[in-house]
Amino acid sequence: MSAAASTTRNRIPRMMARGMRADAYPEEGGPPGCSLPLLQKQHLDPNGIAFGMLIALGRGIFEERNQHFAEALSTAINDWQAERWVDQDRRLVAAIIVPQEDAEFAAAEIERRAPDARFQTDFCFRRRPRSRWGASATGRSTPRPSAPGFRSRFTPAAMGGGHPSAGAGWPTYYLEEHNTFGTIMQGVLTSMIFEGVFERFPNLKVVSVEGGFTWAPSLSWRMDKHWSRLRTEVPHVPKPPSEYLRRNVWFTTQPMEETRKQAQLRDVIDWLGWDRLMFSSDYPHWDFDDPRYAFKIQLSDEERRKVFSGNAKELYGLP
Repeated sequence: MSAAASTTRNRIPRMMARGMRADAYPEEGGPPGCSLPLLQKQHLDPNGIAFGMLIALGRGIFEERNQHFAEALSTAINDWQAERWVDQDRRLVAAIIVPQEDAEFAAAEIERRAPDARFQTDFCFRRRPRSRWGASATGRSTPRPSAPGFRSRFTPAAMGGGHPSAGAGWPTYYLEEHNTFGTIMQGVLTSMIFEGVFERFPNLKVVSVEGGFTWAPSLSWRMDKHWSRLRTEVPHVPKPPSEYLRRNVWFTTQPMEETRKQAQLRDVIDWLGWDRLMFSSDYPHWDFDDPRYAFKIQLSDEERRKVFSGNAKELYGLP
């Protein structure tokens, strides 16, 4: 789910109702995702949602160049999420919003929100036993770094953003940008693995949101091949890259690639592990996935339990 905390700025015209469901605009005005009653009516109630993760979106949050303003904005949005959303419907859980390129403030904001049960996130720093960042301290970020996003200068919190989504430069059409979400996430995970993030923080848990997942096996095979030949360059990465990806990374279902043959999609998920995939609706975006129809393959009862509830409950420590 996406709670709207957005500006009106768009780099690319979005012909599909600014990227949103046309029926998600509240009658009282405002952008999609700003109305809790409409969220309840269109998604939470009819789909029997027990826990919904809120992710506040908006370029002004993550890509603001004035860092003081970014700090104030992220703090205000976190307060707004807790007071206007989670406190009003306890099925909801808020993601911790932090500004990019400001690791010290981001870490401090994560620490401040971590003890609050109203907050979780999709970019997970989770350590056990309870440590500096608590049992489930997390921070939401965008995946477009101004430098290799996980160099040591960015830890303990790594941010990124403000750069083209594709190596060819800024796309002309939203279709182009939307299609690059998967390659963006491949770059982020490649950076995390080869910069040694998962070796330094072996209990770090990362969720790749809205980037697909069928590319994960081929990315792993490619990284393993090159690592086997160039591993002397990265002595801080002693394990094959695929081991880090399968140990530390989870994926969400939306947008889910649709293979020509059902068996092909099942083969991919079998490789990832059915405990590594979590359902996401992406409400109120135009490509919102209805949980009744999202999967075009038959799931067993155990597979459905894991994907639609069990994996998220275990990862985020939900009851």
